[in-house]
Amino acid sequence: MKSDRLLSILLLLQTRGLVPAADLAERLEVSVRTIYRDIEALSSSGVPVYAERGRHGGIALLPGFRTDVTGLTADESRALFVLAAQGAHSALGLDEALGSALRKVMAALPEPHRPAAELTSRRILVDPARWMRVPQPAVDLDVLNSAVFTDRRLRLRYRHSGTTEPRTYTLDPYGLVVKAGVWYLVADHRAAPRLFRADRVLAATLTDAPVRRRPGQELADVWQVLRRQVEDRPADVRVTALVRTDRLDMFLRIQASQLTAEPQVAGEWARVELALPTAMAARALLAFGESVEVLSPPEAREELARAAAAVVELYGSDSGRPGTLPVGPVSPASGAGRDSPDAADGGPPS
Repeated sequence: MKSDRLLSILLLLQTRGLVPAADLAERLEVSVRTIYRDIEALSSSGVPVYAERGRHGGIALLPGFRTDVTGLTADESRALFVLAAQGAHSALGLDEALGSALRKVMAALPEPHRPAAELTSRRILVDPARWMRVPQPAVDLDVLNSAVFTDRRLRLRYRHSGTTEPRTYTLDPYGLVVKAGVWYLVADHRAAPRLFRADRVLAATLTDAPVRRRPGQELADVWQVLRRQVEDRPADVRVTALVRTDRLDMFLRIQASQLTAEPQVAGEWARVELALPTAMAARALLAFGESVEVLSPPEAREELARAAAAVVELYGSDSGRPGTLPVGPVSPASGAGRDSPDAADGGPPS
């Protein structure tokens, strides 16, 4: 453990320059006294390390000193070759750079670790995209990325979900976050944290003004605040429902974020408790058909009854909606016969 800690101190000083002893102690989860003992051990072994006292002091290496030691263990070497979120590299234009970097890392690894690292890259694949998800449009991150790394304010033309009229914002960006394959810009708007989906950005322009972030706030801090706001939205309607056990697994996968207690299974049915933002949100449960019955509250049952009645009315009429094209057999003149996919599947005419 001590040898790993000494190597970690050496690599931190090499990459960060002057580092306060308290920062090293917090990062390595030891006391400041232990850090100073480790510094003495490094100095005794020939590493040119020194301490600067005072308010802005810290520990540093003599200028020009470098070490080529990677210090990677076998597991650390393997971890580098498990490429999570590969799409992130593509979106940032870093695919070639990543491949080149990994080749260099492979060459720098200790010889005994190379076979395991190479095997890991061929045996483990991480695909961040979820099943049965609508394909996401290509996202242009160039301007957003430039704003993040040049510390410039950003003017954004943005379309919110469920609206047609875009809005314009002047933002102070903290950084970019990719979550489940979706890119988000984390930024302040008028000194308040905001989250913007990159695929809803209609136009982005860099300004000449420097960014004005709130003091002491980093990307990870602001992201946690925004994430909690999304995940901890108030749910004012408590719904009790029965779910057929043969559909319970699917129900739990889809409604997991709304569950407030473990399902209670009794025979062919399971009793579930959900927290929904509104009674109207219960309409989503109609997707399970007769496999789900809402027991309470009454307003949720009424919403489901109205929605079901509207569906019956829509499909109960022989004529369908006015102005829609009739669905019927495809004529031979259209060029689609019985072997045509459209004809066989009852698809619309081309």
